[in-house]
Amino acid sequence: MAQRWNDLLFAHWPIPPGEMARLLPAGLEVDSFDGYAWVGVVPFWMDQVRTRAVGERCITVPGTGTFCELNLRTYVRSQISGLGGVYFFSLDAASALAVIGARTLFHLPYFLADMHQQIESDGTVAYSSNRLLTGRQVRFRARYRGLGGVASPSRTGTLEHFLTERYSLFTRHAGHVRVGHIHHLPWPLEAAEAEISINELPAAHGIRLPDRPPVLHFARKLDVYIWSLREDR
Repeated sequence: MAQRWNDLLFAHWPIPPGEMARLLPAGLEVDSFDGYAWVGVVPFWMDQVRTRAVGERCITVPGTGTFCELNLRTYVRSQISGLGGVYFFSLDAASALAVIGARTLFHLPYFLADMHQQIESDGTVAYSSNRLLTGRQVRFRARYRGLGGVASPSRTGTLEHFLTERYSLFTRHAGHVRVGHIHHLPWPLEAAEAEISINELPAAHGIRLPDRPPVLHFARKLDVYIWSLREDR
């Protein structure tokens, strides 16, 4: 699958590793930085979504070409292979077909949501999400923007590199940890500012955020390629 991710905010908070570890499935362990696990809320919108159908041919399924997505994620290592990657607690999306397809093909916890994003004249992204078809209200409201300057890849060993340069995702299905590999160029990161007025995602998945501002980064766009899941070995 190929996608382009646009106007993306990384908002991260440190979490005690023990609190995060109890939320992870068997076979995965916390990947920490500076003694903390990290949880990220990541709003963006995607376009140029294409799926490989037969051989090398890619198609765009109607209703899945452009839509908003909002991720709640942390960073883990496989206890089997030692590989590091992303573990998603939830992925809210505004496309019903994308939600069905991702749950079926990638076994990821996608949820349908009513989502909107609008880019204002100064580059500020006004973003809202309201999860649908669930018994609990899960909303997100934010205004954010990149602060410009030279967007550049992060340096190995830095916090921003740890949080963003992740080339695998993990999920658990049918009793096994499964891994999907991701390919993209290094993130062209900018400093960011954000006003997050409502953020009900972490609490909905048993995560208590610390009373401190998040670490923020912004990226304007990036092409991403995702391969089918395989059993982690």
